[in-house]
Amino acid sequence: MKKLLYLSFLATFALFSSCGDDDAENPVLVTDFGNAADLDYSSAYAAQWGNYMSVTSSLLLEDAKALYKYWNDDNNGKYGERYANLFKEHNNDTYKSVFDCINDIIDGCETIADEVGNAKIGEPYNYWKSGDHVKAVYAVESWYSWHSRVDYRNNIYSIRNAFFGSLDGSVNANSLSALLEKKNPELNQETVQKINAAIDAIWAIPQPFRNNIATTESARAITACTELAELLSDDLKAEFTSKKYTAAELDPIITQYVDGVILPTYKKLMEKVSVLNDAVQAFRKNPSNNGFKACANAWLDAREPWEQSEAFLFGPVADAGLDPNMDSWPLDQDGIVAILQSNDWKQLTWGGEYEELDEENEDNSSDQAKKIAKAQSLRGFHTLEYFIFKNGEVRRVN
Repeated sequence: MKKLLYLSFLATFALFSSCGDDDAENPVLVTDFGNAADLDYSSAYAAQWGNYMSVTSSLLLEDAKALYKYWNDDNNGKYGERYANLFKEHNNDTYKSVFDCINDIIDGCETIADEVGNAKIGEPYNYWKSGDHVKAVYAVESWYSWHSRVDYRNNIYSIRNAFFGSLDGSVNANSLSALLEKKNPELNQETVQKINAAIDAIWAIPQPFRNNIATTESARAITACTELAELLSDDLKAEFTSKKYTAAELDPIITQYVDGVILPTYKKLMEKVSVLNDAVQAFRKNPSNNGFKACANAWLDAREPWEQSEAFLFGPVADAGLDPNMDSWPLDQDGIVAILQSNDWKQLTWGGEYEELDEENEDNSSDQAKKIAKAQSLRGFHTLEYFIFKNGEVRRVN
């Protein structure tokens, strides 16, 4: 997360202001909302609610389009050309060899396996076991919609897709798995087994995860994901950086990985977020229970390609801050309510160079990094989730 991202408030406002009538854009502000964590939709502040959803979905669509464009379109920005070309050609400052690309593929898989096991499931589990049940629930990603297990399973599917070189669970002839089956079938079979074990263990957690945090099934899922991460980090990386593999063997795998996994995933994400944005804009103009339901269905559909992209959170998605833009967790619920009170949408955007917050020691971070991190905790998928769902149910207007 070290390259540039420019988000213009004026551009955002243009997107926002083109979506509805003047009354909706300039509502009479309601300021008494009560407890942010238990907030209900009310006709008293319907315009404010719809406005926040509108701005958030517009920004989400802007980010999804930018992500696909970085990979798929020629540009004169930071990369100078399609990031897909930089990756596939690997004769540049970003990727100096085919093995740099393979390292990114395996590192991305290992990182998300570890994150699912030790952060997404492990942190709530440990908080609960320590007796801090409130903090445990708040640490559960996607707890507003009760969609956590699906998200986590899709994260492991993203590893499967990267390893198989496909999106449908089949093993492409030009994939890490297919080549490994020829060279080291035992390791290939162990990798497939551990991927499937992690998927099955996550799905065995009773639904919803937020109500079953400290179960035996959760502990097993943590173990399964951790074992997968260790195998990827140790055995698989050592295997593919050994001298038994040549650039001629690995090049077709990289091409298939980009053209058969990354690009179609990001294209689907852009298309699904566009549908979500349409549903949000329609709801803003005419709030209804059916409108909430349409937003909920579109949100669930858009989550799938995003969560199935998390095994490749490198390149533009990291460099430009698009990952935290779209998927920061946990949310600043109190900050969201403050913006509902003020309609101060510029707090969701920034100008200048993207800088990543030092999460280990925020005091070491610049004011710009702190400003960006604050904005990212007020937008994205989970902010929309907060407005659309409550306690696993789609919200209602009455």
